[in-house]
Amino acid sequence: MSPVYVAIDTPDLERARAIATRVKAHVGGIKLGLEFFMANGRAGVHEMHEIGLPIFLDLKFHDIPNTVAKAIQALRPLEPAILTVHAAGGRAMLEDAKAAAPMGTKVVAVTMLTSLDDSDLVSVGLRPDPHEQVMRLTELAKSAGVDGIVCSGNEVAAAKALWRDGFFVIPGVRPANGAVGDQKRVVTPRAALDAGASILVIGRPITQAQDPDLAAREIEATL
Repeated sequence: MSPVYVAIDTPDLERARAIATRVKAHVGGIKLGLEFFMANGRAGVHEMHEIGLPIFLDLKFHDIPNTVAKAIQALRPLEPAILTVHAAGGRAMLEDAKAAAPMGTKVVAVTMLTSLDDSDLVSVGLRPDPHEQVMRLTELAKSAGVDGIVCSGNEVAAAKALWRDGFFVIPGVRPANGAVGDQKRVVTPRAALDAGASILVIGRPITQAQDPDLAAREIEATL
C-alpha cells in the first residue's frame, strides 16, 4: 500500500469523488480536511468511503478534553483510519481523544503547522525554534498515549529517534519540481520517507495537476 494520502481540500463533493477515483490505484488513502467536512459533513465522508480507500479525517481538534472526546465519539460511525488533534491541547485532551476514538483509528497529534516559521512562534509567545517546539510536543504526545504526530519532514528524523514506534504523518510534502505554495517547511516525498515518515500527505501537486493520475504515478515512482 502506498504511503501517500492525497489531500482533497475542496467543498465540491463531486470533484472530490472524481479526483479520488482517478488516483486511487496510486495512493494509499484520502485525507479530508475542514473545507470538505464543513461543506459535506458525515454524509460526504460516507460517500468518499465508498471509493474503497482509508479515510484520514484531518479536523485538528483543539478544545477542552470533554468537548474533544464527545466530538470524536460523534465521529465513531465513520470509522476513520486516522484522526488529528492539536498536541498543544495538552495531556488530558490527548488522553481523552485517544480513549474516545474507535479501536482501529490512529489518533495523531499536530505538533506545529507547516505554514509556520520562527517569527510565527515568537508572535504567539514561544521561542523561535521550530525543532525544539516539535520535540517538546512529540514527547508529550508519546507520554499521553496517542499513536503518533504530525510534523514536517525537517523534524521527522529527530522525532523518530525520540519515539521509535511512533506513527509519523508528514504534510507539506512536495515533489522536487513542485511549487511550495503557502508551506514554509517542505520536503520531497523520498526524503520524508527516508527520514522516517509513515504517511505522506500530498495535495495540490496531485489534485491541481493537469492529469492527477499521472502526477500520483510519478510521485509513486520516486518511492
